[in-house]
Amino acid sequence: MTAVQKDADEILVVIPAKGGSTRLPRKNIRLLGGRPLIAWAIESARNSAVSSRIVVSTDDEEIAAVARDCGAEVPFLRPGELSRDPAGVVDVALHALDWHERHGQSFRILIILLPTCPFRSADDIRGALALFRSAKAQFLMSVSKFDHTPFAAMRLDNASLLTPFFEQYAGRKSQELPTAYRPNGAIHVLDVEAFRRTRSYFSQPLVGFEMPWERSIDIDNASDLRLAESLLPAPEATKAW
Repeated sequence: MTAVQKDADEILVVIPAKGGSTRLPRKNIRLLGGRPLIAWAIESARNSAVSSRIVVSTDDEEIAAVARDCGAEVPFLRPGELSRDPAGVVDVALHALDWHERHGQSFRILIILLPTCPFRSADDIRGALALFRSAKAQFLMSVSKFDHTPFAAMRLDNASLLTPFFEQYAGRKSQELPTAYRPNGAIHVLDVEAFRRTRSYFSQPLVGFEMPWERSIDIDNASDLRLAESLLPAPEATKAW
């Protein structure tokens, strides 16, 4: 076994994809550029070649079938309680790790890719993993710069009066304000032992992997989907899946 193969075998990629979605029904298999949303995440994971195990965690048979057709593994259907509040991505990821351990396979690194971020690339995944390793990190999260700085935010009260959230920055020019970043949901890289200990992917010290805004679209509603469609090259808009 080569070093590259050994590394790939020690990394688990999990793509959480529940069947229900409040704001955009059946979101994870809605079509974007003629392909189900989840297909974009699976393709980037496969092309990155960082792991020999790309697993979709879902409670939904249709999503499972689509995921398998796209080349991912769906070795289990997750319990229904993991697809309802208050369960979240952390619970889903821990369940996937537990399932594999019960079946005799453990991992050192966990990579979580949300299917709602279709424009993350294979290079982004490889770059995030390289940074995680070079920084000797335990927790890494992909981020992008805020389009509009949060430090200019205003509070509007019931009397329609405005007051700044950040008094120290009131009236400052945008170039005088700190650069702020937002989690974009595209990539989480986690040391499995540390993740199990803290049960959070926001644990400190948290390394940030910056991505440009055009690859940081996070689809949560119909408007987000229309924005993503508008960013597709012309051939993608008509490609059949």
